[in-house]
Amino acid sequence: MAGHDHGHDHGHGHHRHGQHPRSPRQAIAPERMPPPPSRRARHPLVVIGNAILTVIVLAIIAAGAGLYLGNNKFEAAGPLDRERTVVIPRGAGIRDVAELLRRERVIDIPMVFVAGAAISGKTSDVKAGEYLFDPGVSMSEVLDTLVEGRSILHVVTIPEGLTSEQIVQRLMESDVLTGEIASVPLEGTLLPETYKVTRGTTRQQVLTRMQAAHKRLVQETWERRASDIPIKTVNEFVTLASIVEKETGKADERTRVAAVFINRMNRRMRLQSDPTIIYGLVGGKGTLGRPLTRDDVERPTPYNTYTIEGLPPGPIANPGRASLEAVANPSRTKELYFVADGTGGHVFAATYDQHLKNVSRWRQYQKEQATIPAAAPPPGEATVKDAPADKAAQKDNGAPKSAAPGIPTPVNRPSDKGASRAGELPKGSRTQ
Repeated sequence: MAGHDHGHDHGHGHHRHGQHPRSPRQAIAPERMPPPPSRRARHPLVVIGNAILTVIVLAIIAAGAGLYLGNNKFEAAGPLDRERTVVIPRGAGIRDVAELLRRERVIDIPMVFVAGAAISGKTSDVKAGEYLFDPGVSMSEVLDTLVEGRSILHVVTIPEGLTSEQIVQRLMESDVLTGEIASVPLEGTLLPETYKVTRGTTRQQVLTRMQAAHKRLVQETWERRASDIPIKTVNEFVTLASIVEKETGKADERTRVAAVFINRMNRRMRLQSDPTIIYGLVGGKGTLGRPLTRDDVERPTPYNTYTIEGLPPGPIANPGRASLEAVANPSRTKELYFVADGTGGHVFAATYDQHLKNVSRWRQYQKEQATIPAAAPPPGEATVKDAPADKAAQKDNGAPKSAAPGIPTPVNRPSDKGASRAGELPKGSRTQ
């Protein structure tokens, strides 16, 4: 029985423990229970700390994921489907800029744009201006464009031969420029040129640029002038250049026209330039609005080179680069006269007899043109009824006119030494 009981107990022990003991000692040893939880682990502060740590870890993971996704969005193509111009106003904050870009459909998530600017440290670097964005432009590219200030450049073109008053008027008519102009600059102190500006540039800033460009160019050209020209001062230099500017619109003629006036100055002959008459009558307005009459020609003014000796007291317009260069280094000729040739240019003569022949050809050309039905003159051009034979195309408001008479031609004989016209000009009205 004992053996049977032992076997029974053994089986029972196997059922309870799942394995046979290795020794009798092990069989009778008490079972060890797992230790109870630590009171420290169950402390509320520990529980709260673990929760906070978990939240922080999850937040870091979420932030990393958000940063990854946001960066992808920041660099990805945007919603813009066609080119669009956007004006960023001065003083706009980064959030205002982002909202403006969203309204213009350049970007779609302002928060990502603001975050991208903040992370890159460019929040306060966005520049005001007018910007052109291409279709699909990314927020990253938009930000770079605004930070670098790659604004649209507009062209402001000032033609040669305008007076300072006319230039100011042109600037005031521009809808790209802003601000008022304190005063009209002195005549002949602005360089006619094409200037590139951004929207919002002030008119005074453009004038300042024109003055600086003029001063620099005049100084450079004056220093390279021919040593034998009878021009003593920079004011005289610019004055004669302004007369040459108003006399011809053809670039290849300017040095010859300058030579005619230089030669006449050397012979002490009056310059007899119609643009000087007009300036003496109307000043900075530049245009007379009607043909010149003989009374105009004979009316003494400080600028009328039909009645004064030599040059007028100052420029009659703002000459361009080519006219300044022409006066500094005129053609080496003996020519004293020029007259229109019917093509918008002139024919030149060194003697009065040759000049009369040129005048005769010009009169014949006029008669032939008179038999052709006259077309309506282009806007701004004067209608010439009976133009004198010694006139050619004149620039009006800086644009060269057609072959219609208008530019004066000196007609005094070389021996006149500055005498008046002596009735040698044909009768009839003179155009401005």
